[in-house]
Amino acid sequence: IKSGGYNVYPPEVELVLADHPAVAASAVIGCPDPEWGERVVAVVVTRDGAEATEAEIIKFCRARLVNYKTPRRVLFVKALPRNAMGKVQKAELRQTVCG
Repeated sequence: IKSGGYNVYPPEVELVLADHPAVAASAVIGCPDPEWGERVVAVVVTRDGAEATEAEIIKFCRARLVNYKTPRRVLFVKALPRNAMGKVQKAELRQTVCG
C-alpha cells in the first residue's frame, strides 16, 4: 500500500490489530484515494461475543502505529474470503470493499 508517498506493509498493521482483544482475524488493504494515492482500510472479524467500534479500533491502532499506517476505515465482516489453502483473498476484498 502506498499512502501519501509512504509504503505501508499490511502484515505490520495486521499484527497490531491481532493484539486487540476483540479482533479474531483481519486483513489490511489499500483502497484508491485521490488525495493520498491509497488509503489504509482494515477488514476485521471480531471474536465470538466481542464487540468493537470503528473508532475504537482506529484509536487502538493510532496509539501503536505512525499516522500514515493507521487505518482510515474499519469494516466488520463475519468471515474473510479465503482460498482452499486458507490464504485471505485480498484482491477479492479490494473489489468488494473499494468498489
